[in-house]
Amino acid sequence: MSHPQPLLCVGSLAFDDLEMPSGTFENVVGGAATYSSLAASLLTSRVNLVGVVGEDFDPATLSKLSSRGVDLEGVEHAKGKTFRWRGRYAADLMTRETLDTQLNVFADFQPKIPASYKRTPYVLLGNIHPSLQTDVVGQVDKPKLVAADTMNFWISGQPGPLAEMLKKIDLLIINDEEARELSGIQNLTKAARDILKRGPSRLIIKRGEFGALLFDAGGAFFVPAYPLEEVRDPTGAGDSFAGGFMGYVARTDDASPAGLRRAMFYASALGSFCVEDIGTRRLLEVDSRALAERIASFVRLVDYGGGASLQLG
Repeated sequence: MSHPQPLLCVGSLAFDDLEMPSGTFENVVGGAATYSSLAASLLTSRVNLVGVVGEDFDPATLSKLSSRGVDLEGVEHAKGKTFRWRGRYAADLMTRETLDTQLNVFADFQPKIPASYKRTPYVLLGNIHPSLQTDVVGQVDKPKLVAADTMNFWISGQPGPLAEMLKKIDLLIINDEEARELSGIQNLTKAARDILKRGPSRLIIKRGEFGALLFDAGGAFFVPAYPLEEVRDPTGAGDSFAGGFMGYVARTDDASPAGLRRAMFYASALGSFCVEDIGTRRLLEVDSRALAERIASFVRLVDYGGGASLQLG
């Protein structure tokens, strides 16, 4: 097994105000880079974090990240307030409504990659302006694999910069709604084929409780969502999925088709942990033993009996 490699996570650190069926939760620490770096830290020895926080961001929260092996040299401390989002979830937690977005210090965020991060071999670009994502790629020295997330807001509002970004990355991680909007195609398999023509050689389409699909040179691959009896907060699930995926790839230093398929299970496992509690609480509790147990449960979940062919005859 190769030595674990560092992972660079770029994106938002934020406060979320969540109106959930189970109650209202204020000042929940969130943000794409927070979730993804925490998830990745369970798998690889060093996560280099680039983001920005305001004067109201609790130093104790950063200490928790640091204690998990997240390097904070790239976190900028700016005058003003931290990015804040408020959302209301439906009773089934399947849909949510944005009630308020305050960019605050994130409005002027220009990612600056420290010299010590520039040779990081694996890069995860959180959901920020596609021009900033492209700029980050230009600041990193010959990475082995660059993954990026995006959202409907950029797909509809910044099609030009988004198209340029897609040419610079290796892997795009989006949900099914975003895949359909980006491609203009309803069928996900056809949508994936269209998106892969735009630049990235790999594509992951997340489908929430219906699992996730990986499309690459090896064809299509599916991983289920882990069946949970209770889901409390899906806010950071997608970012935890991405962090778990890239954390495993960095840990194994293996971006082969087989390596990416194994990474899909770790991604789904980390996403499932995230939704079990509000904000980052559950991710902060999980240790390597709990992760190993969940992966073992995944193995049992997809085991059809072993050995015997599924073919008739």
